[in-house]
Amino acid sequence: MMKMFSNKKERITLAMVFMLILCSLFSPTVFAVKQDKISPTAPTNLRSTSITDTSVTLAWNASTDNVGVKSYDVYRDSSLVGSVSTLTYTSLGLTPSKTYKFYIKAKDATGNVSSSSNIISVTTLQSSQSATATPIPSSTISTYTPAPTSTATPTATETLIPSTDTPTTAPTATSTVTPTLTPTSTPTSTSTSTPTSTPTSTPTLIPTSTPTLAPTPTSTPTTTARIVGYYAAWSAYSGYYPSMIDASKLTHINYAFANIGSDLKIAMGYPDIDPSNFSKLNTLKQTYPNLKTLISVGGWSWSGKFSDAALTDSSRTVFADSCVNFIVQYGFDGVDIDWEYPVSGGMSGNVTRPEDKQNFTLLLQKLREKLNARSVIDGKPYLLTFAGASGSWYLNNIELNKLQQYIDYGNIMTYDIHGNWDKYTDFNAPLYNNSDNSPQYKWSVDASVNSWLNTGFPAGKLVMGVPFYGYKYNSVINANNGLYQTYSGGSSITYASIAANYLNAPGYVRYFHQQSMVPWLFNGSTFISYEDEQSIGLKAQYVKSRNLGGAMIWELSQDPSKVLLSSLYNGLK
Repeated sequence: MMKMFSNKKERITLAMVFMLILCSLFSPTVFAVKQDKISPTAPTNLRSTSITDTSVTLAWNASTDNVGVKSYDVYRDSSLVGSVSTLTYTSLGLTPSKTYKFYIKAKDATGNVSSSSNIISVTTLQSSQSATATPIPSSTISTYTPAPTSTATPTATETLIPSTDTPTTAPTATSTVTPTLTPTSTPTSTSTSTPTSTPTSTPTLIPTSTPTLAPTPTSTPTTTARIVGYYAAWSAYSGYYPSMIDASKLTHINYAFANIGSDLKIAMGYPDIDPSNFSKLNTLKQTYPNLKTLISVGGWSWSGKFSDAALTDSSRTVFADSCVNFIVQYGFDGVDIDWEYPVSGGMSGNVTRPEDKQNFTLLLQKLREKLNARSVIDGKPYLLTFAGASGSWYLNNIELNKLQQYIDYGNIMTYDIHGNWDKYTDFNAPLYNNSDNSPQYKWSVDASVNSWLNTGFPAGKLVMGVPFYGYKYNSVINANNGLYQTYSGGSSITYASIAANYLNAPGYVRYFHQQSMVPWLFNGSTFISYEDEQSIGLKAQYVKSRNLGGAMIWELSQDPSKVLLSSLYNGLK
């Protein structure tokens, strides 16, 4: 009996030990998941998408996290004001005409918090004023390795219509810049006169003959923002015809350019192709009856006789009468004056005078007088517009506050801010100035717009230029991802060529400047400043946030696939 008991006791002891081991193995401590300590990445590209006198709507790009982002905390002036699970937030109850600073932090399911997004400063509106949003990112430059795949109040004399292509304006220039966007001579069948190379792919949607039947008018969606597209006459030499333009996304087409003859009258710039192009534009208007077409006079190459044409009342009358006769004869709806430039600047050899400053106003006054007189006869309004440079030097040479009463709107050439004439690589059309240490001058689209508005020029009459081309710099020093570096040679380049030959090319990396809001490409030796869908969308948002009169494109043939045009059009809806 004692032996059996002893064995039983041993068995009980062993069982208890075994149970203790099992308990320790299956304890919560053993099965607990290791606590996540990885924070989400910081939200990027924080921006304002709508501004009123008492509210600001924000949007940003999503953060990433190993277990998933649960929410985003919104900070205003360093205080937490909200938490959302979406990528947008509206801050309400703000004070008019006051500047606020915003940033975002992401939070995951375990409570880990990311670092701050870029900071933006936003000023709420005061009555009819528009706010200026100035991005101040915590990291000035962000790197994106994947390359992309691919309102104004209408005046009494015009109807605003949507367009499919992003309008372009004549080239702008600073006091030291020599723009190259207009040909200096009649191009041959292999035209090389345009500064931005012709698209590398041949468009396939162009009818080569005028339809024999009048097309059925196509209705287009309504938008209050003008979308003005420049069509360069010489693009017909490379196979891009007016019939290829997606006019459903445009309100106005400016035909560039007409010349000024020795008799100080307007004349065809390209008499071998202009009549055919004019006919195709008129056919296009049968399909899109709200579309307006204007003849653009001058440009970089043909502004040499403007000073003479504007000199006296007699010469102004001769020029204005010829413009009216021209648009009536060829079916245009108005005249766009592209004088580059009054008083100083422009091509060497151009005639300029100090009195150009006042005479430019008088020339526009005479044109308005003659156009209005013809409107009475024809029972339809005629438009008068002009294209002007973005630099302050230009504003010193014209009477912007006086001439605005005679025009329907003005196109500001907010591009060519930097280019191959500079010593260092830089951006063609930066939306904002940045805080970088740059070895050369700083200017931006925003600075240009502000300089025009500060003269008293109405925001609703200001149409902001957008380039469908960029600049390529060769043999660039491999530092700072190619930005602000010396180089050797370069050229302008169309968006079509960039998309076809560089966006997805091996070795090229796309970068995006979080303050200037523009992209660039760099492969260690070649730097390309350009626009893409993201930057064009941001420029469209800017036009809306500043209550500008619309956007203008230079020029339509540079984006035959309508990638940028669609981005601009959708952004202005």
